[in-house]
Amino acid sequence: MASVNKVILVGNVGQNPELRYLESGVATCGLRLATSETMTDRKTGDRTSRTEWHNVVLWRQTAEFADKYVRTGSLVYIEGRLRTRSWTDKLGIERQGTEIVADQLQLLERKGDAGTGKGDAGTGTQGGPVPGGADDLKNIPF
Repeated sequence: MASVNKVILVGNVGQNPELRYLESGVATCGLRLATSETMTDRKTGDRTSRTEWHNVVLWRQTAEFADKYVRTGSLVYIEGRLRTRSWTDKLGIERQGTEIVADQLQLLERKGDAGTGKGDAGTGTQGGPVPGGADDLKNIPF
């Protein structure tokens, strides 16, 4: 049986992307993406929120698109795959981390942002269409 490695995230960007070019001329950039979930304690009724931070890597035209249109706080849809990599840090310590290699990036408008000048790029897509479009994302049960 074939295996599947697929990640779909909708969240807010934590800082502006920084575009870099490899020696080969290939564009790349990284994003820190925050996703949050809110839970209600059944006994007390208190609501608590938990934020998870994700490292996202973008390549080629998708990286250049992010550099041009994505800013801190932007709400984005990311579709990609998990990748774990190892490296040695400046102190010589072996490190390991997991990141999302994005195949698709779509800017999403928040309610009330339309026509306010926020997100001047509107709803843009890089890397292909999102099945069902942005309207279906409003119906996700989380």
